[in-house]
Amino acid sequence: MRLVFAGTPEVALPSLDALVESDHELVGVVTRPDAPAGRGRRLVASPVAQRAEELGLPVLKPDHPRDPDFQAALRALEPDCCPVVAYGALLPQSALDIAPQGWVNLHFSCLPAWRGAAPVQHAIWAGDEVTGATTFRIVKAMDAGPTFGVMTERIRSNDTAGDLLARLAEGGAGLLVATLDGLADGSIVAREQEEDGVSFAPKITVEDARVDWSVPGHLLERQIRACTPAPGAWSLHEGQRIKIGPVLVVDEQLPPGELEVRKSHVLVGTGTHAVVLGPVQPFGKKQMAAADWARGARLESGTRLGDDGGVPA
Repeated sequence: MRLVFAGTPEVALPSLDALVESDHELVGVVTRPDAPAGRGRRLVASPVAQRAEELGLPVLKPDHPRDPDFQAALRALEPDCCPVVAYGALLPQSALDIAPQGWVNLHFSCLPAWRGAAPVQHAIWAGDEVTGATTFRIVKAMDAGPTFGVMTERIRSNDTAGDLLARLAEGGAGLLVATLDGLADGSIVAREQEEDGVSFAPKITVEDARVDWSVPGHLLERQIRACTPAPGAWSLHEGQRIKIGPVLVVDEQLPPGELEVRKSHVLVGTGTHAVVLGPVQPFGKKQMAAADWARGARLESGTRLGDDGGVPA
């Protein structure tokens, strides 16, 4: 089949590479417009755009897929199907109708669970033991289209969202190609999603990632892994944000948010068991081990993380 691939971030690259190596004809790429990045805020092409340009593929960067000029350019490429991985924009019906076989999305959950923008993060945060990836035909309703195939992946106890997403991106690339192969030879049939088991995974905001030290330790541990690397879990120390990396729950107790500084590590109290701080990133500095941060900042046991970041009176 003639394909036009739609995707934007790095997680879409395994699928793009797999399509290039497949028996299908990749004739173009759709991605989000160049965006400001870095301290200089200069415009930078998306990872998918950069890879497509390396491959010599035509790249379309519409401000919105409803743009008539974009739709005309897409129609001129004559795609049979448009595979999608993390494109990042809502597709109007007028765009969906251009490809006879539709737009086939690779979504990083076992649908109908975790429909939405952040399925991997929500699966970890909820304590799921298994997740996966699903291919489905895009329809107007969010992530509700009929499904073609699914793969499963065990969530490991130390998985961050970044770790898990990387594995799903690699495994999902094979699923996407297999789905397109089945569409091409007529061997695959779409199945409507079940109404039972629907759950939603909205985007996790920076405020969502703020750590509330009164929450039970095992829930904080999940939250922090779910928010790593983005948007990044955080708390306050002396009124400034400090990013919090993955933590380890231990069988000790401290008041919520209170630090206990030891030679090799730093404990923080939660609503239940304390946690050992992993890597931290103080405001304006590089990531470092918590013990190094404590020594450099001359922290003493009894210091609190949270709203005031001070030492209790």
